[in-house]
Amino acid sequence: MRDWLRSALNAGYERVLRREVDGAPAHVAVIQDGNRRYARQRGEDATQGYQSGAQTTEQVLDWCAELGVEELTLYAFSTENFERPEEQQQHLFDLLEEKLTEFADADRVHDQRVRIRAIGDTDRLPERVQDAVEYAESRTAGYDGFALNVALAYGGRAELLGAARGVAEAVADGDLAPGDVDLEDIESRLHTSPVQDVDLIIRTGGDERTSNFLPWHANGSEAAVFFCTPYWPEFSKVDFLRAVRTYESREASWRRTRAERALALVRALGTEVSEARRVLDRFKSTLPEPPEDVEAEGQSAD
Repeated sequence: MRDWLRSALNAGYERVLRREVDGAPAHVAVIQDGNRRYARQRGEDATQGYQSGAQTTEQVLDWCAELGVEELTLYAFSTENFERPEEQQQHLFDLLEEKLTEFADADRVHDQRVRIRAIGDTDRLPERVQDAVEYAESRTAGYDGFALNVALAYGGRAELLGAARGVAEAVADGDLAPGDVDLEDIESRLHTSPVQDVDLIIRTGGDERTSNFLPWHANGSEAAVFFCTPYWPEFSKVDFLRAVRTYESREASWRRTRAERALALVRALGTEVSEARRVLDRFKSTLPEPPEDVEAEGQSAD
């Protein structure tokens, strides 16, 4: 009875949220945190937590398709993950290899024309994972229906540092002048950049930090951020809709702020123009009369 009531309440809340959501962010990025804690809470091995988290990932893809999200970036393996115990790393590599291959062969991926790409320093990954990345990317390379980016061996600071070094080398080689360095020169040297800037970052597991994730594409675009307490395997459609609602509320607030600033600027400019006109009228009688030929030229130009 209690489970039925909880399920009914969640279904009702989901319908309410769906009515409140009007549209969706174009690009959502997710920090999938809490897999290991979820497993420990249930008395299971960490590997079970990652398996459960992989199921949530598949559901999120469906929710994105339903709402019209165009791009999803998943933080699957950070550079800090290389510091984890070897056994955990190997299991993650096994899971990544399995899921990348599975996604590349999935009918819905091809039906929805999903393009799969890896972003990060993938050369640091085991060869079997690199092969799976190449397989998934090659099988979906021509698709443009939805962009799925998998961040592997990814670290935001390392990415920006690599881009800066690339620019410095180009300048040293004489291929690029320091004064000509622009945003495109930086972006072209990032790890296979996402298609577009990030609109919304979601982090599960209770921590309120973005953990070095997509600093160029998220912080630069002032992306909205949604932190929630459920561990990644527990992340639900209600949580996803709440995140999208947070994004929309923030966007509405930004639009109001921009409109208020524009109105204030117009009013200020209007005051300046009125004052200038009063000053001009005050001194108009003291200004010399224009020569007759100039006046005539002005009249003929009308």
